[in-house]
Amino acid sequence: MAAPSPDLDTPQAPAASSGRSSAWSVFVSTFLTIFLAELGDKTQVTTLLMTVESHRPWIVFTGAATALISTSLLGVLLGRWLAQHIAPRTLDIAAGITLLVIAAALGWDLWQHWS
Repeated sequence: MAAPSPDLDTPQAPAASSGRSSAWSVFVSTFLTIFLAELGDKTQVTTLLMTVESHRPWIVFTGAATALISTSLLGVLLGRWLAQHIAPRTLDIAAGITLLVIAAALGWDLWQHWS
């Protein structure tokens, strides 16, 4: 059996700064992931079209930002509840199965359309 890696045995930083670093990395990772996922999606296109149609960009921005904050809050609260009641591995499997079912349904719909 190989000896454990020294990186795993020795702390790299004091606990206080490690917590801040960890929180910062979670924030940056979340921001970048959501920002990149939202670029060019239907929400952004809808917001663009609503701005063009209404000529009220700040009202559209306020409505869209409030909606995105609300859906993010819902996701965080639901995620916290799920994390307290369901094992992470079970959530991973459930998410994978859900995505496979959605992909199969979309594939079936596409096949039906082309047939």
